[in-house]
Amino acid sequence: MSTLSYAHLSDRSLIRVGGAEAQHFLQNLVTADIDGMAEGGARAGALLTPQGKILFDFLIYRVETGYLLDAPSEYLLDAPSETAADLLKRLTFYRLRAKVELEMLPEDIGVIAVWDDTSEAGNASNLGLEATLACVTDPRLPALGMRISGSVADLSAMLDGSPADIAAYDLHRISKGVPEGLKDYDYSDIFPHDADLDQLGGVSFSKGCYVGQEVVSRMQHRGSARKRFVQIESGAMLPEKGADIMAGGKSVGALGSSAGTGDSAVGLALLRLDKVAQAKDNGIPLQCGVAEILVKVPDWASFSLPEPSTAD
Repeated sequence: MSTLSYAHLSDRSLIRVGGAEAQHFLQNLVTADIDGMAEGGARAGALLTPQGKILFDFLIYRVETGYLLDAPSEYLLDAPSETAADLLKRLTFYRLRAKVELEMLPEDIGVIAVWDDTSEAGNASNLGLEATLACVTDPRLPALGMRISGSVADLSAMLDGSPADIAAYDLHRISKGVPEGLKDYDYSDIFPHDADLDQLGGVSFSKGCYVGQEVVSRMQHRGSARKRFVQIESGAMLPEKGADIMAGGKSVGALGSSAGTGDSAVGLALLRLDKVAQAKDNGIPLQCGVAEILVKVPDWASFSLPEPSTAD
């Protein structure tokens, strides 16, 4: 029998995007296909620099009409609290004269993650929750579980299961191989392909232009993404985020987030896949600090380690 866990993600904030032109505004700005979102739906997405690098990443929820305001389309952006104010400021900069309303929701309105110990965490109907702003299966990967937005106090009182903390949720997320901005990479440093956003439903390659779209489309059509976030495992504790992953004295990437599991650890790392394949072919172990690591491509990924001859 599965064990249901839930955690208030107090490191996440919600930004409301409403008004008559909210859908059009987001569609022309972010990587996700907003026009294809049904009421009550969700997408992963990002706002990019003109050079195509991730400036902010977030989840997008289309709120049921009339819950916040009686408007044609209401959206919530579920983003890291650390940079939520900067995201709101940037959205305001792009708004110009568009009929769009932007606001940060108060701290008592937050995000709760709900997951279990099975490969699939079910869907919103199984929870039977009412009076929520959004209650969706995580759009990046169903195995991550549910994301519920609303009054934190009310939702916590309604949920049955084992209360957990952010660290427990991060262990769950890392074990599924899903990277997140700030926890695994710094903003303005990497492309959506590097962060596997194209693999996790966060990039549309069929919609019209958005900021940074030309670079992202070029990487997709040329298949030129050489760096990817992958899972790593170690029999020892891993160092802090940003530590180099080494092969034969040379860096092949950097560590993202990690978590201890008893005497071992799991983590995510942004690696040059061709260099990892070459090291593997030559019998050269990978190390992060003093820890020797094993690399695993996530089960959901369509990419794999290339032939080692492609490394330069």
